[in-house]
Amino acid sequence: MKLSSLVTAFTTLIVIALSVSGCYYDKEELLYPGNSVCDSTAVKYSTAVLPIMSASCYSCHAGNFPSGGIKLDTYSDLRVQALNGKLYGSISHSAGYSQMPKNLPQLSACKIATIKGWVDAGAPNN
Repeated sequence: MKLSSLVTAFTTLIVIALSVSGCYYDKEELLYPGNSVCDSTAVKYSTAVLPIMSASCYSCHAGNFPSGGIKLDTYSDLRVQALNGKLYGSISHSAGYSQMPKNLPQLSACKIATIKGWVDAGAPNN
């Protein structure tokens, strides 16, 4: 084998190894408890609540046939659940509420606090 072929093969292996190792995923709050900053004050629907809902709730509670008949993919539908207490009761796993997300781990304390801050502020469309 020529030296240039060895260098090319070695370079290819390094690129593959680096790209595969970049696919590792961990939850920051589990790795570094107490180090994450969670600001649950002045929470905005559009930048804080909506991304949480989209990532954690829409797979079941969106579209024409939402699970349990509870639709959360519009602001007005979400606001109803927020103001009647069911949203927070479910995500905080409070007694008497269906624990959400169903069959998945509870949302992080920061995400729950973020949603609670938004609900406590009157669930504004901001």
